[in-house]
Amino acid sequence: MNVTKRYPNAPRPAVADVSLEIEPGEFIVLLGPSGCGKTTLLKMVNRIHEVTSGEIYVDGTEIHQLPVEELRRRIGYVIQQAGLFPHMRVKDNVAVVPRLLKWNKSRIQAKVNELLDLVGLPAADYANRYPSQLSGGEQQRVGLARAMAAEPGMMLMDEPFGALDAITRSRLQGEIRSIHEQLNQTIIFVTHDIDEALLLADRIVVMRDGQVVQFASPLEVVTEPADDFVAELVGSHDTMRRLSLLPVVRALRPLPVGGLNGEVQIGENAVLRDALTHLVETGAPRLLVTDDANKSLGIVTLQSVQEAASRDSRS
Repeated sequence: MNVTKRYPNAPRPAVADVSLEIEPGEFIVLLGPSGCGKTTLLKMVNRIHEVTSGEIYVDGTEIHQLPVEELRRRIGYVIQQAGLFPHMRVKDNVAVVPRLLKWNKSRIQAKVNELLDLVGLPAADYANRYPSQLSGGEQQRVGLARAMAAEPGMMLMDEPFGALDAITRSRLQGEIRSIHEQLNQTIIFVTHDIDEALLLADRIVVMRDGQVVQFASPLEVVTEPADDFVAELVGSHDTMRRLSLLPVVRALRPLPVGGLNGEVQIGENAVLRDALTHLVETGAPRLLVTDDANKSLGIVTLQSVQEAASRDSRS
């Protein structure tokens, strides 16, 4: 709480009086332009940078009450470059922290195999490879597995996909969101990529000049930006960006009186951008919206999608 970081001779604090409360299991993204303080804030959580003033609590314990080594073993850390040990095989890179914690061999092997499977690198194919035998995306997956090896309750991720090509980056974004849903770990993720933030976050911390400008859901940040800086940063006036966040039920209309006739279906968890794509690609006059039990909820049309986007823009 009230966390501040000042560097000697700097004209202003790198982080200025920041107070945030993050719920267990949340995926929080720190977003902002270069030099806004997001990476400094992240690195204060595991004491790579020490606070100048203020307090940080992890699971109810102020971080300075723990030896720094113990604190860092409780928190997974993933950076842009995977930072793997080149002389170690993949399985040994993943096992570094469990060995420091003196886990027995069978437990370590089971955890390594489990995590490699989880990040899409089957142990049978990858465990005995060296980092030099992996692509950049594969190395990043190993780095992610290593960060999760000691079963930390929190993960810190500092632009982990920033150095990857667009296709690999997109795949890993899907992977990390899926892993988060499975393990329900608290994740704090730094990025300057707007689309990445909107895709991954439960809530977004928008920063500028070391301060928090807005802390809200992706939908709220885009549709109700705190000020002109946030609106410009996240592209609040970009219709397709809004459509990618608005749920399809925002455009729902009642089922037609005359009944249904082989309508193209879309799930209730889809977003309006998905609906628009389906409508354009299929040429269908409407889409049938169904729930997880395949129950019909209503329909959406091009007009209802347009009205929903327009209504949201005005709000």
